[in-house]
Amino acid sequence: MLKETFTVMRDLPRVREIIAVLMRHGLGNLVNRLGLAKGIERAGDLLHLPGNHEVEQLDPPVRVRKAMEELGPTFIKLGQVLATRVDVFGPEWITEFEKLQNNVPAMPYSMINAELVDILGMDPHMLFSEIDPDPVGSASIAQVHHAKLVSGEDVVLKLRRPGITIKIDADLRILHHIASLMEFEFPETRRYQPVKIVEEFGKSLKRELNLSSEARNQERFAQNFAEHAEVDIPKVYWDYTSERLNVQSWMGGMIGNDMAALDAAGLDRKLLAARGADAVLKMVLIDGYFHADPHPGNVKFLPGNRIGFLDFGMVGRLPHPRRDQIVDLLAALAKRDEHDILEVLMEWTGDTVVDEDKLGADIADFMFNYENLPLKDISFGMLLNDVAAIMREHEITLPADLTLLFKALITLEGLGRQLDPDFQMVQHLTPFVREVIINRFKPQALFKKGKDSVIEGFNVLAGLPRDIGKLIKQARRGNIKIDLDLKRLESFGAQITRSANRLTMGIVTGCLIIGSSIVMTVKAGPTLFGMPALGFLGFLVAFANSLWLVFSIWISGKEER
Repeated sequence: MLKETFTVMRDLPRVREIIAVLMRHGLGNLVNRLGLAKGIERAGDLLHLPGNHEVEQLDPPVRVRKAMEELGPTFIKLGQVLATRVDVFGPEWITEFEKLQNNVPAMPYSMINAELVDILGMDPHMLFSEIDPDPVGSASIAQVHHAKLVSGEDVVLKLRRPGITIKIDADLRILHHIASLMEFEFPETRRYQPVKIVEEFGKSLKRELNLSSEARNQERFAQNFAEHAEVDIPKVYWDYTSERLNVQSWMGGMIGNDMAALDAAGLDRKLLAARGADAVLKMVLIDGYFHADPHPGNVKFLPGNRIGFLDFGMVGRLPHPRRDQIVDLLAALAKRDEHDILEVLMEWTGDTVVDEDKLGADIADFMFNYENLPLKDISFGMLLNDVAAIMREHEITLPADLTLLFKALITLEGLGRQLDPDFQMVQHLTPFVREVIINRFKPQALFKKGKDSVIEGFNVLAGLPRDIGKLIKQARRGNIKIDLDLKRLESFGAQITRSANRLTMGIVTGCLIIGSSIVMTVKAGPTLFGMPALGFLGFLVAFANSLWLVFSIWISGKEER
């Protein structure tokens, strides 16, 4: 707690800015409930600003989204991540979070040139014969320029904004503090683990800030699609790429939502939708490594009906056990098998206590709504959203590695239907799911699974005597500990400590007064102002202690109000 206090003090100017923005957007109640207002009130900030009635008429999701936009890159990115949490937020919140965009005013070319000199250690025109001063794109974290190498290749320079890491680091510290306060003050939020969400978000954002990390993601996707000529991934130029600069091959083509340009170029929209779906499903179900944000701005359509993917800062990873669960869920949704859906959701409950009968009944009702619908009228995204709504109702938190996946699949279906109104996600899912299930039961796969289970069983048995011996020794020494997660115990202990300190100080003060009174009756010894020096000093210390006690009690009473 002391460490967090020092963190907030260090970032106090940014804290004040965040509080001012939240209050300007009608979120003062949140500020007060989190206790953030006390610090700036004592600092003399204008806490009690008149309310903006126009803002207060807006729905809370809209106000939060507008506040995030004003607070800058860290909060915009956080909102985009929260847009993937369909298990936590309802559709009205998800819709607003999806509107958050990274478009910001472009940096002047003079600043870009100076930054390139600093990164490359030389005049950039010694490496690039041309650099377009007008950016291709300008986002909160990076700016993109079209350029040409001296060897003649067209490339893209993706340059991290200078000084962005300092502000983001401060924002992450503040967000961690706010998440801790939320867990403390709002018990209902603990099941969503806000501190863990912020920690995972911080790791993801720092990876995104490292442009060489994005380049490594890019290369891995290129390797996974090396034998798929219909999918194009830009080449990374490692000689010039670093943490602050990503140099990659230029990709022409048309952006994913320019339907008129696609038709004018004579491209086959149905084929593009099919290839895009197959590419993303291969990433998810076969590779276990997928592009987490395949929205139209990150997809290019190229001559020959090829698909190009851009921006690999946000990727998802699915280990084999999780992939098996996803395959089981997708197969159950495709077959409309409520029992298999229930089995998968029960695996995701973790430590949450769930009424299995009620959950099963809700799933049965959910599947009944789709029972007589023809396949072409079923939206896979709507299916996933309905599953997420059931999870929210039963307080089942979606595992962290699946939040990006749900979002990616919903975004993919939306793009597919933009290209082809008759696009059916289920039709593309079926062959992939079938392939994964067939591979799961091949002799070599069964043999490997059996061998791993036997080895794991032997390891458990081999370690059992040691674990039992350790448990017995700890019991004999009285060292067995039981951890209780009582969130308010720390605060309760602090209150007891403060009360004990005041009581001790009161006793010491009373003893000083009595002792000094006795000393005052003794005429021997040194004097001060005609009075015995020790008695006078004793009264002086007792007076100072009394002032401290009165001030401490007054401050405590004010904070409790």
